[in-house]
Amino acid sequence: MRWRDMRGSDNLEDREGAGPPGRGLGGGVKLGGVGLIAVVAISFLLGLNPLDVLESIQGGGAPSAPTQNLPPPAPSGQDARDETKQFVVRILGDTEDTWSTLFGQMGGEYRPPRLVLFRGAVESACGLANSAVGPFYCSADSRVYLDRSFFEDLAKRFGAPGEFARAYVIAHEIGHHVQNQMGITKKVAQQRAGAGAAPSNPVSVQLELQADCFAGVWGHFARRRNLLEPGDVESGLAAAAAIGDDRIQRQSRGHVSPESFTHGSSAQRVRWFRAGLDSGDVRQCNTFATARP
Repeated sequence: MRWRDMRGSDNLEDREGAGPPGRGLGGGVKLGGVGLIAVVAISFLLGLNPLDVLESIQGGGAPSAPTQNLPPPAPSGQDARDETKQFVVRILGDTEDTWSTLFGQMGGEYRPPRLVLFRGAVESACGLANSAVGPFYCSADSRVYLDRSFFEDLAKRFGAPGEFARAYVIAHEIGHHVQNQMGITKKVAQQRAGAGAAPSNPVSVQLELQADCFAGVWGHFARRRNLLEPGDVESGLAAAAAIGDDRIQRQSRGHVSPESFTHGSSAQRVRWFRAGLDSGDVRQCNTFATARP
């Protein structure tokens, strides 16, 4: 991908340095000013290093290696982390340019979302979430939340490496913001509320597949501007297939339960992502117009 030729967005909110919410310094007990003074005084009396004592208290015991709840540092160092951040910023900026143009053609105004980078866990207007849920969009605060460790999972756990595969993930979440601005999210919420005890999974699948199609619409215009390179489209389609409900269920459970799908099968996700890629037409993304999307 020629992502370095894309415009960078100013709508990035970096919370990676904050760490998981609800913790004190180092992730353990919160100490007030009096507590800190007491720890320092006792440390000197016992001939200990105050910093070691603080670390032990805040960590709940002797210092230890990070748990699985916290993603490990990027193995390629700070330079790789900075490059990944720049990648996110530029993909985000390009989605803004594309959707601003499309909304203008439809007689509307696109209001871009904020994208929040976090590590481990994050507090949003939709509640507390950790990295295990993957990237997500919160319509209550119009923000996309992304722990960049998911990019490693995409390549290693799901077998979908490549820059356009990562870009597809971001564009999919932006697709949910587009749905929110178009009023689709609200209509779906009302439909779910009126359904009573009826299963809402089919509606959820339609919503997710439409976000895949919207991601493809963005990819269509990126390709038209020669920002994609050979192999990029295949990389994106492979990512769509890799995170289908059926493939994930088979990998984690050993069997597939279609009635529990919330995002769609691999074939469905590929079909709708390709529909957006091939057409570049928002009207071709009406997954709600068919009972079998």
